[in-house]
Amino acid sequence: MKDHNKELSPAQCEALLSILKTRFEQHMNRHQGMDWATVQTKLSNHAEKLWSLQEMENTGGEPDVVGYDQKTGEYIFYDCAAESPKGRRSICYDRKALDARKEHKPANSAMDMASAMGINLLTEQEYRELQQLGNFDTKTSSWIITPTEIRDKGGSLFGDFRYGTVFIYHNGADSYYAARGFRASLRV
Repeated sequence: MKDHNKELSPAQCEALLSILKTRFEQHMNRHQGMDWATVQTKLSNHAEKLWSLQEMENTGGEPDVVGYDQKTGEYIFYDCAAESPKGRRSICYDRKALDARKEHKPANSAMDMASAMGINLLTEQEYRELQQLGNFDTKTSSWIITPTEIRDKGGSLFGDFRYGTVFIYHNGADSYYAARGFRASLRV
């Protein structure tokens, strides 16, 4: 059974594809050797992924193609907004951290939001790859996937870009800041 709440109308699809095409053409350094027509065909064949891309767009992520997986035949989209997406900030890392807070709880968690949107938080490697495509998070920071051995001890990881360097830091998973959100990926 299809989830009709997670479908875009033809007009919404057309508008999103137009935004994605314009962004693709404006940032060719992110996807050298790829052409939009092939990406659009792939998107058209996987319309269910358009809803997730629209959610990335709605929350300020500015998704763009950053790679192609030869093994799976999938195009890889990352959030490419200059700063951590505005619609995904002031959130803690995951549900366990959110439930553990007794007061001043944030509205949501990064892992819950990503799951609801059908996307995945970037790993440390993906975050570092993104930073090769430009300067991201120069004023903000973004939660990234945290290894189990760190999360089990109450911590979580986030990254940012300062002083010409990518920094990966730790914080309590229940912490949240107005300048920290999360970046995500989607494979199509």
